[in-house]
Amino acid sequence: MGEWWMWTGFFSIVLVLLWIDIRFVGGGKAHKVSLKEAGIWSLIWVSVALLFNLAIWLWLDHSAGREIANQKGLEFLTGYLIEKALAVDNVFVWLMLFGYFAIPAELQRRVLLYGVLGAIVMRAGMVFAGSWLIEQFHWILYLFGAFLLLTGVKMLWAADKEPDLANNPLLGWMRRRFKVTENLEGENFFVWRDGVRYATPLLLILVLVEVSDLIFAVDSIPAIFAVTTDPFIVLTSNIFAIMGLRAMYFLLAGVAERFALLKYGLALILMFIGVKMLLLDVFKIPTGIALGVVALILLTSMGLSLWVTRKKDGVKPV
Repeated sequence: MGEWWMWTGFFSIVLVLLWIDIRFVGGGKAHKVSLKEAGIWSLIWVSVALLFNLAIWLWLDHSAGREIANQKGLEFLTGYLIEKALAVDNVFVWLMLFGYFAIPAELQRRVLLYGVLGAIVMRAGMVFAGSWLIEQFHWILYLFGAFLLLTGVKMLWAADKEPDLANNPLLGWMRRRFKVTENLEGENFFVWRDGVRYATPLLLILVLVEVSDLIFAVDSIPAIFAVTTDPFIVLTSNIFAIMGLRAMYFLLAGVAERFALLKYGLALILMFIGVKMLLLDVFKIPTGIALGVVALILLTSMGLSLWVTRKKDGVKPV
């Protein structure tokens, strides 16, 4: 897949969606996004992704046949779900960073905007680079598989450990490199005082957000290559999943503590995908089964999280 007009159409849609995200999500100005607003926009982004997937299916059903249409549609849906699931961990990191720097909710909008834009650029570059590497060196899929398996094991082992931001090397380097203001200066990343340019804490958190995006992209891109090596499906499913990342952040910001076991589920998903890639030339797990396993792990970890944390909200078991 991926003729020139398809790529042109996709990037045109992305530009329109970015404009909508910048202009309307968060109201285009500094304010605290309500749970209702975040929920509505999250539903909109998911609906747009599903409509795009439907458009792919209809076109392929007409031009290539029902079997190929079903396969590509399932690949898009699986890739989308995997990226959406892994993005939840990214959201948790953002919450930790904003909490550490005590960034008010109404000032988080601009940082998240640049974070999502950076994530789109990084993922596009990594998808094209990964597609080229796989085309030239098929065996690199085994490296991806081993990497995802080890990453999943590491995530499972460190699920209960909190990162030590106070001793973060990157944060320490930035504090030594820039003059940093003690307080926030609205949504500004830099301010001038007596002819000297100062960075604000908002710039520090922006850099950390972009670095976290890069780290999560290193996990998520190989994970989708386990589903399909078609660069059009990989990139479109990935981009559509992160387009609604800001809305998902605001949706989960108030209830993140209720999903205490979700990191274990995400670790198991990475391990499963890693095993799937390692078995690629031995036993190819059908895409439909992979989608079912990922969905089952995700829903189970979310359900167990809500059950375990029910007493904290005064909810009595039935």
